[in-house]
Amino acid sequence: MSELPKTYDPKSVEDKLYKFWVDSGFFHAEVNPDKKPYTIVIPPPNVTGQLHMGHAFDETLQDILIRTKRMQGYEALWMPGTDHAGIATQIKVEENLRKEEGLTRYDLGREEFLKRVWAWKDKFGNRIISQLKKLGTSCDWDRERFTMDEGCSKAVREVFVNLYNKGLIYKGHRIINWCPHCATALSDTEVEYETQPGKLWHIRYPLADGSGDLVVATTRPETFMGDTGVAVNPNDERYKHLIGKTCILPIMNREIPIFGDEYVDMEFGTGCVKVTPCHDPNDFEMGQRHNLEQILVFNEDATVNANGGKYEGMDRYECRKAVVKDLEEGGWLVKIEDHEHNVGTCYRCGTTVEPMTSAQWFVKMAPLAKPAMDVVNEGKTKFVPDRFSKTYLRWMENVHDWCISRQLWWGHRIPAFYCDDCGEMTVSKTDVCTCPKCGSKNIRQEEDVLDTWFSSALWPFSTLGWPDKTKELDYFYPTSTLVTGYDIIFFWVARMIFSGVEHMGETPFKTVYIHGLVRDAQGRKMSKSLGNGIDPLEVIDQYGADALRFTLATGNSPGNDMRFSDERVQASRNFCNKIWNASRFIQMNLTIDKDKAVELPSDLAIEDKWIISKFNTLVADVTRNIDQYELGLAAAKLNDFIWENFCDWYIEIAKTRLQTGDENVQKVLCYVLSGAMQLLHPFMPFITETIWQALPHEGPSVMVSAWPEYKDELHFAAEEAQMESLMDAVRAIRNRRAEMNVPPSKKAKVLILTEKKDTFSAGAGFFPKLAYASEIELIDAVPADAAKMASVVTGDAQIYMPMGDLIDFEAERARLGKEKSKVEADIDFVMKKLNNPKFVDKAPEKVVAAEREKAEKLREHLAKLEESIAALN
Repeated sequence: MSELPKTYDPKSVEDKLYKFWVDSGFFHAEVNPDKKPYTIVIPPPNVTGQLHMGHAFDETLQDILIRTKRMQGYEALWMPGTDHAGIATQIKVEENLRKEEGLTRYDLGREEFLKRVWAWKDKFGNRIISQLKKLGTSCDWDRERFTMDEGCSKAVREVFVNLYNKGLIYKGHRIINWCPHCATALSDTEVEYETQPGKLWHIRYPLADGSGDLVVATTRPETFMGDTGVAVNPNDERYKHLIGKTCILPIMNREIPIFGDEYVDMEFGTGCVKVTPCHDPNDFEMGQRHNLEQILVFNEDATVNANGGKYEGMDRYECRKAVVKDLEEGGWLVKIEDHEHNVGTCYRCGTTVEPMTSAQWFVKMAPLAKPAMDVVNEGKTKFVPDRFSKTYLRWMENVHDWCISRQLWWGHRIPAFYCDDCGEMTVSKTDVCTCPKCGSKNIRQEEDVLDTWFSSALWPFSTLGWPDKTKELDYFYPTSTLVTGYDIIFFWVARMIFSGVEHMGETPFKTVYIHGLVRDAQGRKMSKSLGNGIDPLEVIDQYGADALRFTLATGNSPGNDMRFSDERVQASRNFCNKIWNASRFIQMNLTIDKDKAVELPSDLAIEDKWIISKFNTLVADVTRNIDQYELGLAAAKLNDFIWENFCDWYIEIAKTRLQTGDENVQKVLCYVLSGAMQLLHPFMPFITETIWQALPHEGPSVMVSAWPEYKDELHFAAEEAQMESLMDAVRAIRNRRAEMNVPPSKKAKVLILTEKKDTFSAGAGFFPKLAYASEIELIDAVPADAAKMASVVTGDAQIYMPMGDLIDFEAERARLGKEKSKVEADIDFVMKKLNNPKFVDKAPEKVVAAEREKAEKLREHLAKLEESIAALN
């Protein structure tokens, strides 16, 4: 047991301790029939990722849970890994290729480009893992996985083929979200909507029979070349007579039908809607219902294609201007109105998404959604807080088919194989080299890759060896708790649930613990554009990992965003220093056997029973709070107990006994401090390990020591009540002395009138040190000269202190007289202003009111000073 240094230096211990934990195998979990399993799978960060505050928050919460369960005797597995992050990684490599070599991926070709991506992954992929280790995360690094490693890739193919064979995966020509910048399809959840100012253009479409025209209102005139109909509500009296007729598409001079559909909102615009099935999801649905022609007018880069006629080659926004100009010149433009509307943008790059019909691969969601809803409705998977179960269920009730194909090169390539000779398509778990229909060797694989979330959805079971029936899968699945932010419930949580239920036959996790976002001190979301992001690695470098972790924990309540500030980290750092100084003081005063764990003595003083009982209650509270995912509450209770009860009260009381070599108080100090370090360990692993190692203990590490348990025999209610009476008295004396500006060095006799004489007799020894008493006297009646004493009243006592013991009357009279003169001068100065009509009439009302308020406060201060002076006479 080494002596603790004078100050705690995180940099000198954190890397060393982390290596000790890893080398000792403390993070590793194995199939163990003698223990209950507890499993968390990490939300896999991107391989090109940089640790940000969201990661630090998420991983801190997971580490608190996993370290607690490990100490409670569970076989605790925290499965780590990283995600290949298709779009994000490919964009990163493409940008680097363009900047460094002036090349595109097409210049290299698919095979060579993918070599570059793998090289990038090897170079940067482990960066975020090393950063997570700096935070103290106790993942089982022996089991680290990657969404494109051999096992996960095998699982992806297994799932794809199984779903395809069940008819749940299909390839279809449907409307999808297309990002022109990323050049790929996006799922609905990958589109973020924002309100943008726009226009509503009213365009006249002549009726084909020459009997007049109708006016449509649109926010997107640039797509009008793809119009194949005009829709009206069949209940709209204005247009009923037009249903079944045709009209002429301006400029294009093409005849298109007018039809009735109840989707049309009679109140919006003119009540007539141009229908462009290839460029609007609602128009697509109407087109399907009414068998409309589909005309695609944009290329993949959002320029106009050959179907756009004279506008071919134009960018979509350039085309908009040209179309509006031509409509105006042709007399078809009726008017333009300002109009705000929701615009979909790519969640990765922010580019406005283009709805387009395209041949893509989809997962049929309706058959998968129902059983995934059932496990939540039946309580097999619970959301914490519960309100997020409603968010989840609402989304699942309205879920659309999932577009899973992406026009990328980096990712899991779709296992569909085409024969160029006979056109046969084969979906297979293994590569197809020969056409099963015609025997041709002229086979090519589907170019598209799968949505990143397709492989992430399998994470809870693919990481445990599925589709193979491994012992780990049997033991650790379903996992126990998923910890994640509310922002990816639809991206990831929902997909894991329906995937687990479909492929494993049961839900992938029992609890989904949802946390909020980390915001800045002003409550704003951290972003590059605002420049308010805080690098957790810089915080760790400055204050240590424990200070960062404790700040994140104490600011947290399930489901709610938290505010992060440097002041809060400093407070956590100060807490570290408080613990360190107290621990060092205790260690320096130990004379008991330092090689054995401490057992409580049988002979306990009132203050011993109080602190033990308080600690016993803390054990129950913290354990319950962690079990209920109230980690912020648990951290706050630990802070309060250690700082106030243990350091500010018990250690101060114990100092006198330590001077006499009292071994009982040493044992109590060690027992409580050691136990407090165990409870605090999941929150602040480094400092607690350092301190625990410096105390009498058994076992190699605090992280594999047994979690403290509540014991009925250590609940001392009577002694707690007695100590509260004594502490109330001490606080009251301190407050009264502070009001009178009496320095601690000035000792005073303390007279106590109480019915609880036994309590105050037992605690009489506390008052000289804690209440600066020269002596204590328990009295039976109010002192005759009580009027000349300073007095305070608590719930259990009346306390008197002779004024002569507290102050030097002459010096205090002089001080108070001087202060009185100053206050009187201040009052005169303010009143001269208020008595001046020019000031009162011309100064702003707020300024005059402030001066009046100042005068009132000064008068109140003067009255108190006069009372104090009178009391001294």
